[in-house]
Amino acid sequence: MEAIDIQQLLRPHLRNFKPYASARTEYTGTDAIFLDANENPIGSASGEAYNRYPNPLQTKVKQKVAAIRSVVKEQVFIGNGSDEAIDLIYRAFCEPGQDNVIICPPTYGMYETSAQLNNVALKKVLLTADFQLDVPSILDEVDDHTKAIWLCSPNNPTGNLLYSEDIKMILRSFSGLVIVDEAYIDFANADSWVTKLETYPNLIVLQTLSKAWGMAGIRVGLAFASIEIIDVLTAIKPPYNVSAPAQNAALKALTNETTMKLMIAEILEQRHRLSVALLRFPFVQKVFPSDSNSLLVKVEDADELYNYLVNNKIIVRNRNKTPLCEGSIRISIGTKQENDLLLQFLEKYN
Repeated sequence: MEAIDIQQLLRPHLRNFKPYASARTEYTGTDAIFLDANENPIGSASGEAYNRYPNPLQTKVKQKVAAIRSVVKEQVFIGNGSDEAIDLIYRAFCEPGQDNVIICPPTYGMYETSAQLNNVALKKVLLTADFQLDVPSILDEVDDHTKAIWLCSPNNPTGNLLYSEDIKMILRSFSGLVIVDEAYIDFANADSWVTKLETYPNLIVLQTLSKAWGMAGIRVGLAFASIEIIDVLTAIKPPYNVSAPAQNAALKALTNETTMKLMIAEILEQRHRLSVALLRFPFVQKVFPSDSNSLLVKVEDADELYNYLVNNKIIVRNRNKTPLCEGSIRISIGTKQENDLLLQFLEKYN
């Protein structure tokens, strides 16, 4: 694919944007006397070493992520959750009140929420009945002001991978940005789209430490793209967007891939167990195939079942009002003990 002109995709007022620069981006060492940032030099009231601002470029974390995903660290953006990367993509490339993006419901809700917050028009092309991309309809919706197409694979809330050939077709046919959100990729038997960054210069891949790595509490999200795109996101982010405790925790997790893989194996085992066990209940009409850490389950009365579970302190997601998911609930895969309790209450409901 031919190279794209990132500068032309950028919002015009950002083409000569000068990012905020701190002394910590100019001097990256740690063996100096820091009298630049008006910090408390004595310590912190917590007793922890939090009196200094964190590394604004998250260098150590990026180096570890880059090694794991086989890219260079300059192709990695680290944000305060993937939601920050989503928002920054809108802020960098979509002119409010003028540009538009395409999403494919049912999908992750933050694409729409961020579009609304940034006053960016939203075009919706429903997935097909089997939760795959309607490529001709997506491409028909593209106009001169379409800046991005958002794809989630494995998809949320349906749980399935999108067909790779469909994603390739969109990447080849669309000159704007194609964002593939891979929050759940570690639960799927598929290669990451990170491996295709060199082939498709308009590709951005989102990932997270919240799911397979078990680090939802620290809010660390990842974006992978060309160096030019990552430079844009880095330029417009807040200077210290990821805290020191979050960076330290992320680095500790990333050095422990063995534990992550063991957790994935256990979750996949429980996913299979639940997918089989749920089908024995007469009120369960279908358990959709999943490549993520959740199951979309079609039932006789989703609202009634959801309320019953909530009343018994088991919290699932009611997807009854979500297009193509009517009559369904989404169940995140729990521990064996949590899944035992879920099944016990479902026996009583039955």
